[in-house]
Amino acid sequence: QVQLVESGGGLVQTGGSLRLSCVASGRSFSNGAMAWFRQAPGKEREFVAAIRWSNTYYADSVKGRFTISKDNAKNTVNLQLSSLKPEDTAVYYCAASSTVITSTIRNQMSYGYWGLGTQVTVFS
Repeated sequence: QVQLVESGGGLVQTGGSLRLSCVASGRSFSNGAMAWFRQAPGKEREFVAAIRWSNTYYADSVKGRFTISKDNAKNTVNLQLSSLKPEDTAVYYCAASSTVITSTIRNQMSYGYWGLGTQVTVFS
């Protein structure tokens, strides 16, 4: 059984930083993609960042502020959040796929495995 478990969310002031982690168990995603999505209150879930092999992909809204990394030995994906803004407030979800292709890596429908999410709240 595949499980994704996120950690690292919390409450942070505008301009602050957080580091999210997601540990996958039950299956290796070293050759697949792992990603982060987020959902703010009243909004649809949106793509944040993804990593496949050494290639990284970001939403325009977080480019230059967030950094995604992967530790294949630990089957873990991390998301470093910096220069946080109130609009970054959301539940952040980890997602993984063994079969995603580059052209659909930003599409949440490409991912078959999801974590339960971790709350990030940025206050001004």
